[in-house]
Amino acid sequence: MDDLQFLDRLADFLDNRFRIPFTRIRFGMDAVIGLVPYVGDLFTFLVSGVLVVVLVRKGASGMLGVKMVGNILLDGVVGSVPLLGDLFDIRYKANYRNVQLMKEHYAQGKHGGSAWWVIFLILGALLLMLFLSIYVVGKLLWWIFS
Repeated sequence: MDDLQFLDRLADFLDNRFRIPFTRIRFGMDAVIGLVPYVGDLFTFLVSGVLVVVLVRKGASGMLGVKMVGNILLDGVVGSVPLLGDLFDIRYKANYRNVQLMKEHYAQGKHGGSAWWVIFLILGALLLMLFLSIYVVGKLLWWIFS
């Protein structure tokens, strides 16, 4: 489990490494790099993605992978909002949450199960959005040219 110790240290570096003096507020490089608009958020999003890929390769279940990706997506989407996203990064700590989920998975057998139904649900929603957008564009073009 040396890899898990490395991932634990990486998550700590990204989310909890520093402390604001005279407070209990901790933050990591994720929040610091995230101060660079969009580029910093993209970089930390990619590092978080690599973290999830390693965790999944170490035996995470499909459902655990979905939960981890959900944490990263929420962190990435809200984190891309200037200032509000930086404050959110300090509080939410997606990488730390993902490592905790993995520890729970190994120690207690939690977060198991297949995630195929979630994947099919997401693919179905994406296909529905695609068909709706094609329909709306078609109606718009018909309205413009008729």
